[in-house]
Amino acid sequence: MSSHVASGKPASGEDSLIARYFRPLATDPGAYGLDDDAGALKPSGDDIVVTTDAIVEGVHFLPDDPPDTVARKALRVNLSDLAAKGATPAGFVLTLALRSADEAWLKPFAMALGEDASQFGCPLLGGDTVSTPGPLMVSVTAFGRAPPGRMVHRSGARVGERVMVTGTIGDAALGLAVLKGGKVHAATTDKAARDALVGRYRVPQPRVALAEIIRDHASASMDVSDGLAGDLTKLCGVSGVSAVIELEQVPLSGAAQDLVSRGVVGRETLITGGDDYEILCTMAEERVGPFTQAARHAGVAVSSLGAVVAGSAAPKFVDGQGREIVLERLSYSHF
Repeated sequence: MSSHVASGKPASGEDSLIARYFRPLATDPGAYGLDDDAGALKPSGDDIVVTTDAIVEGVHFLPDDPPDTVARKALRVNLSDLAAKGATPAGFVLTLALRSADEAWLKPFAMALGEDASQFGCPLLGGDTVSTPGPLMVSVTAFGRAPPGRMVHRSGARVGERVMVTGTIGDAALGLAVLKGGKVHAATTDKAARDALVGRYRVPQPRVALAEIIRDHASASMDVSDGLAGDLTKLCGVSGVSAVIELEQVPLSGAAQDLVSRGVVGRETLITGGDDYEILCTMAEERVGPFTQAARHAGVAVSSLGAVVAGSAAPKFVDGQGREIVLERLSYSHF
C-alpha cells in the first residue's frame, strides 16, 4: 500500500485513496507512512508467526453488510488464527479489491479498521488497493510474535488428553441464517437475541487475550472457522489421533439453546456451520483446571467437550446415552 507523490500531490487515484483513508492508520514507524514499497517489523528475538485470510463479498459477508463490520471481520479472522497459535499481534498488511472508490463505504471501513488495529495492538504496515469488476474482496496478512519454538501447532494432540473450546458454538451460522430469512429468522423474534446472533456473524471476537494461556497449556490448537466438527477432524488428522465428543457438552449461547430446544435447528447443524472463530485445543487432564481458571480470569469461558483417543477415524460425536450421531457433513467447504 505504497503512495508515490510528485510535487506534493498524489500521483494517481489509488495514491489519493491511500493517502485519504489508510495513511492515518499507518502510525507504526515500520509503515513508513505508506510511502514505501514495503514495511518493516522490528526484530525482538521472537518467532514471527504469519497467517493470511481473505473475505469475499457473497461468501464471507453479505453485500449489504455495514462496511465497518466488514473491516473488523477482515482483521479479526486473522487475529483469531494468531491467538490459536499462541502468538500476540505485531502488525498486518491489507489488500483491498474495490469496484469503486466510494467514500460512503471507505470512510467507515477505514475508521473501524483503525479502531481495531489500535484495540488489538496490530498496526497497519502496508498493502495494496486494486480495482475489480467482481465481488469486493478484503485480504489481510497478519504477523504475530511467539517465543522461539513456542508456536502451538495442530499436530500435538495426544491420546488421553481433553478437547477444549472457548466461548460458544453455532451463533455465527445462526446469525447468517437470520440475515437470510427463513425459519431461523422467523423463529428468532426477540430483537436482542437476533442482534446478538447477527453480531457474532458480522464481527467475530478473536481470543487474543488467550494467546499466552494457549501457549502455556495447549498441546495442539487451531481456530474454529469452518465448523467445530470439520476443524476438529483436521486437528486430529494432523496429530494422528481421533476423538470422542459429547455433543451435549458443546457450549451454546442462550439464543442458540432456545432454538435447539424448540426444534428449529439441531446441535448437529451448529457444529458444522462455521464462522465461530473460537479456539479449539487439546491438553493434558492436569492442565484443564489451570487453563480454565486462567481463561476465566481473562474473561473467556471454556468448555471440555470430550477426549482424544487412539485411531485414524474421524472424531465421533455421541449423545447423552453414548450413541454415535452421524453428521451429514463435517464443515463448510469453499470447493
